[in-house]
Amino acid sequence: MQLFSKTDVGKVRLTNQDCVDAFMLTDNVAFAIVCDGMGGANGGDIASTTAVRSISEYVKKSYSEKMNNEKTAQLLKNAISSANLDVFALAESDNSLQGMGTTVVAAVVTQSYAVICHVGDSRAYLINDAVIQLTTDHSIVQSLIESGELTLDEAKTHPEKNVITRALGVEENIFPDYCVVPLKPTDSVLLCSDGLTNYVDSADILSTFAENNMENVADILISAANSNGGGDNISVVIVSQNRG
Repeated sequence: MQLFSKTDVGKVRLTNQDCVDAFMLTDNVAFAIVCDGMGGANGGDIASTTAVRSISEYVKKSYSEKMNNEKTAQLLKNAISSANLDVFALAESDNSLQGMGTTVVAAVVTQSYAVICHVGDSRAYLINDAVIQLTTDHSIVQSLIESGELTLDEAKTHPEKNVITRALGVEENIFPDYCVVPLKPTDSVLLCSDGLTNYVDSADILSTFAENNMENVADILISAANSNGGGDNISVVIVSQNRG
């Protein structure tokens, strides 16, 4: 199993409010996380960094290979809930940080399954001979798509496309969604912030995975997002089975 991660400020933003992490929990189990912060000059950076640190430490301390998928999903939800309280408490203690928050998408990946938990609009994808979105955005635009008021094409240019309906750290309670996805030996899992998906389409993501060595894919995807405008921070984490 291989892990690759990279985050980039992009071409427009002055600071990078994304934060990522990826590491092996055991010889055959990986953990990956992407957070995209929001909330002023310092708030977004503090929210995402705090969340990544808190969730990563929680998972490291609590994960066991004896856990089944449901227990692993509960572990991720508990870790996100704990981080939510950490970020919320920071915001409550400092007026300059009030309202800060962050998206989160986190995954525990074994050789057979990926267990993914998320809040907000940072996404997880399954990459094989297609690009399959595994998470559903918690956003105003997604709600409009589901109600039939917007098409997918209209959503791409909607003025509120970046407005999310759930975020970590904004309220005392948080409600993550999760999914469990079976994996084949040639599958990869991609976690990313919307700085990638708003600037690189699925066809280009697929061709990048298909035509390049895996160790170069994250750099190429970020370069593509920057070439297409780079209007946001860009984060990519890849877990590759590397068993094909």
